[in-house]
Amino acid sequence: MTEFIPAGTRFHELPELAMKRGGVLRGARLAYETWGTLDPNRDNAVLILTGLSPDAHAAANATNAEPGWWEAMLGAGKPIDSNRWFVICVNALGSCKGSTGPASINPDTGEPYRLDFPELSLEDVADAAASVVASLGIERLACLIGNSMGGMAALAYLLRNPGSGRSHINISGSARALPFSIAIRSLQREAIRLDPAWSHGRYDEVHYPEAGMRMARKLGVITYRSALEWDGRFGRVRLDSDRRDDEDPFGLEFAVESYLEGHARRFVRRFDPNCYLYLSRSMDWFDMAEYAPDGGDVLAGLATLQVERALAIGVSTDILFPLQQQEQIADGLRAGGADATFLPLPSPQGHDAFLVDIARFGPAVAEFLGAVRR
Repeated sequence: MTEFIPAGTRFHELPELAMKRGGVLRGARLAYETWGTLDPNRDNAVLILTGLSPDAHAAANATNAEPGWWEAMLGAGKPIDSNRWFVICVNALGSCKGSTGPASINPDTGEPYRLDFPELSLEDVADAAASVVASLGIERLACLIGNSMGGMAALAYLLRNPGSGRSHINISGSARALPFSIAIRSLQREAIRLDPAWSHGRYDEVHYPEAGMRMARKLGVITYRSALEWDGRFGRVRLDSDRRDDEDPFGLEFAVESYLEGHARRFVRRFDPNCYLYLSRSMDWFDMAEYAPDGGDVLAGLATLQVERALAIGVSTDILFPLQQQEQIADGLRAGGADATFLPLPSPQGHDAFLVDIARFGPAVAEFLGAVRR
């Protein structure tokens, strides 16, 4: 059981945390990093909530000069400008990148939590992030930014902390999981659980569910991109025949297969399988319709959130969090009184476009933040 913590990560010791689905988490912590300077009146804070796998190191900063996972978006003079904003990025509760999760030591037993970790919801992820913000003396965020799973957690944050943010950017997020997304994540979890080495969560570095994690990651990467991108990058290019393994006649043959294999192998030992299971399931459970008055729908649930301005961004090629989900977020927030805008982008790069297509996402984020009052 290994945790993967970037250099320079800071930690907030969480108070006793009552989990939404039962149980109490004690002695937990949340990993985070910051950029920029907090104004004396503490009104320039921007919080970033991440997708499933990223850590808190979104970009290089004073404590870690290594490029982060959103390097092109965050920093001095960049779309999320650290010359103007005090930016906080947290690693989600339940992860293995510094925040407490199934791979962490349970203080009651001295052993890793494994499957004894309480059932995790995105509401719990939001509550833990809000505790970090409060510890920094920030009462209200200038903007709350959420990507992918973080877009769902951001809605939970606004729900659990009314009036906690003046504005919100939801990037490739959703207010509930659709059946296709649930089905894909179910297959990913099954691939891990059916690996004999998973051993009901009691694996170690020697007996590790590598095959299950490889399959889970491959399924994920396929849905993070688009068919258009796969065709443009790889076409039907075949591997050199000399690389074929005669003992495995159904082995890797095409360049796209080799890419997926390499990508998966780089990931499997860099993310804890039990953490993957917990975070994956938390997305399936989240549903803003649960909070609609009088048994209403998702739009009614979204309308209960309090935010002045919002921007929901998505791309037309996203099959995992399809474009209509970002439109739904904007519609629901608008119904609740927010000045909410839906921005569909034509990126060919699918769900992961917000990580790589900065030429499209950057100007949209910069323009929105430029109009956020201080």
